[in-house]
Amino acid sequence: MKIIRTASTVALLLFATILTAQTGPHRPHILGVAHIAVFAHDYEKSRSFYGGFLGFEEPYSLKNNDGSPSLTFFKINDHQYLELFPEREPNSDRLNHISLETDDIEALRLYLASKGIKVPDHAQPARIGNLSFNIIDPAGHQVEMVQYMPAGKTVAAYGKYMSDARISGHMTHVGLIVTQLDPEYKFYTDILGFKETWRGSSSGSVLSWINLKVPDGDDYIEFMLAKDAPDPAHRGSAHHLCLQVPDVAASVETLKGRPYFKTYDHPIEQRLGINRKRQANLFDPDGTRTELMEPHTIDGKPTPSSTAPPPE
Repeated sequence: MKIIRTASTVALLLFATILTAQTGPHRPHILGVAHIAVFAHDYEKSRSFYGGFLGFEEPYSLKNNDGSPSLTFFKINDHQYLELFPEREPNSDRLNHISLETDDIEALRLYLASKGIKVPDHAQPARIGNLSFNIIDPAGHQVEMVQYMPAGKTVAAYGKYMSDARISGHMTHVGLIVTQLDPEYKFYTDILGFKETWRGSSSGSVLSWINLKVPDGDDYIEFMLAKDAPDPAHRGSAHHLCLQVPDVAASVETLKGRPYFKTYDHPIEQRLGINRKRQANLFDPDGTRTELMEPHTIDGKPTPSSTAPPPE
């Protein structure tokens, strides 16, 4: 069959070719925060905090070749975990990395490469069967991109290891220290497609936080703005995770009734945040903060964003 192409058809094909060349690969979905990974000085004490105190189950752990612990996974829900690693050096940053879930790891790798982001030649198969690769954001944080694979342990554990003892079933956000706002903001918004949802200031005169939501879900990253980053041993309050709870007061009472609380050496202070949501902070043995926060403001009305300038 002879195909006849009119001048208009050829023009449309040429335009599509040029447009494709200009835009490059399409960004696949970024669905949410998959996990936060932290280091522990005393591995067993930290396991007790996240397991015995916060109530998260361990669906699997990995060991090094010599039998020593490599990391433990604490399950928050089917798509979110906390990963615990033995520390590599004392008095260092407790944050190992954060992770974002995608539904097409290879498409995301090609997309990031087209934007000038340094990526590996291919995604790596993880020991638990998922595909992932790491990048470094402009602030120097390691960000793992992961796709849960059908034959992997994450998918095999769907619907399991989520006991009623969990203090929360959703990690709403993770916090990252940011001292140079402009490059970090452009990376997450212009390249990864995150959308700003709120800005807050603890002083009213200098900006403290910016919340950026993943493009294809409800989780977000919270920029913890600072003129200068704290020394590595004291970043655990800023590098944090936030767990959503329906009632902070009730959750705190639950925690106080658990055996671990007898050895917990921090006061649990309940307060109203600048965002007008009830909150309480918990700290693991290394000082990494877990924030408990209710999903809504005290009156159900949104809290206006701050117009304060960022730190300089």
